[in-house]
Amino acid sequence: MTLNIVILAAGRGSRMKSETPKVLHTIANKPLLGHVLDTAAALESGNTIVVYGHGGEHVRQTFAESALTWVEQVEQKGTGHAVLQTISALDDDATVLVLYGDVPLLRPATLEPLVEKAAQGPALLTAVLTDPQGYGRVIRDDKGLFARVVEQKDAGADELRVQEVNTGVMAMPALMLKKYLPRVTNNNAQGEYYLPDVLSMAVTDGFDVQVVTVDDAIETEGVNTRAQLVQLERAYQLRQVQTLMAQGLGVADPARVDIRGTLTAGKDCFVDVNAVFEGEVVLGDGVIIEPNCVIRNSTIGSGTRICAMSHLEQAIVGASANIGPFARLRPGTELADKTKIGNFVETKKAVLGEGSKVNHLSYIGDAVLGAGVNVGAGTITCNYDGANKFQTTMGDNVFIGSNSTLVAPVTIETDGFVGAGSVVTKTVGQGELAIGRGKQRNISGWKRPEKNK
Repeated sequence: MTLNIVILAAGRGSRMKSETPKVLHTIANKPLLGHVLDTAAALESGNTIVVYGHGGEHVRQTFAESALTWVEQVEQKGTGHAVLQTISALDDDATVLVLYGDVPLLRPATLEPLVEKAAQGPALLTAVLTDPQGYGRVIRDDKGLFARVVEQKDAGADELRVQEVNTGVMAMPALMLKKYLPRVTNNNAQGEYYLPDVLSMAVTDGFDVQVVTVDDAIETEGVNTRAQLVQLERAYQLRQVQTLMAQGLGVADPARVDIRGTLTAGKDCFVDVNAVFEGEVVLGDGVIIEPNCVIRNSTIGSGTRICAMSHLEQAIVGASANIGPFARLRPGTELADKTKIGNFVETKKAVLGEGSKVNHLSYIGDAVLGAGVNVGAGTITCNYDGANKFQTTMGDNVFIGSNSTLVAPVTIETDGFVGAGSVVTKTVGQGELAIGRGKQRNISGWKRPEKNK
């Protein structure tokens, strides 16, 4: 069976109060349309057609690298009119599935039964809502079979009491869609061309419309307002965390973890509150993430603890390391096993060997440190001369005293020792002590300045 997926993404989204096209607003740092395209890919669509309109060029640029067929809907005249624009792009032997660019939470597993049923005839995805206000109602005949969809503004009092609603998601053979769609009229309260009218036509011709009812109605919710965007963000995040919990991840509060990408966790990991994971993050076994940490595109080795308020980006951290609190690891940081980055330490393009420590209040940038190095508080590597970056190199077992300034390019060889408060501008040889500080003078009889009277 060939599957064609039509994604309607032409809406302006005026209630979002934004210049950004609605389908480019994000959930988990991914555009709404991106989530729908992921679903289409999981269903192995042979041809994915996106109907665009408002902000269309911006939408197309955002997904320029995706293999998509783009169809413009110049005037927005309803869902039937939107799908009508795609008729010439549909394969005659295909089953056509219609999705929406602002409905991001539909799972492939929910849509697969719908697609299967639609191979021989029309099929509709419905939901049962406690409060169906605003939705088209699904009307069934006396045998319980689908009869038609009645939009809210066209419904009578009895029809408005129906709680089964049309989600807008439907599927049917392409030739059937091509037959009925041009016959849809706009004779209704909205003056629009409604896509569900093709189902009524199929019923009139003797076809049974197969109905699949979604288990969790949140999957079919769309985004029209900022409030709805937030609601679906939370639903999406909870879904991800619950999946990871089922795989063994421990969390303090599932409602206070955000995964904006992919998180892979080993056994016995624990994530405390307000953790944010972005991009591709991998945690080894037994990793502990304390509160209020942000970890982006990083790998954390087994047994490592990331203490509170730490920020890691494009970092590789070995096993049994300790980071933070209040540490910042910038891109290019690579820490070996049993390393320590303490509070208010920033690293950038820094490679630390096993057991090395930078405990507090230091900046280590463009540096390579051997094993067993100890960097004292307030130390900085002066890696930038205003035009170019230079590297600082330290051998194994180097000791850097507090408040030292290492002016790159500079090397401190194995077992080198730098006295506290030194400015180091040239190589410190193996086992040497470097002291580069101004000479102290004590002045007797000195009087403290006084304010003028």
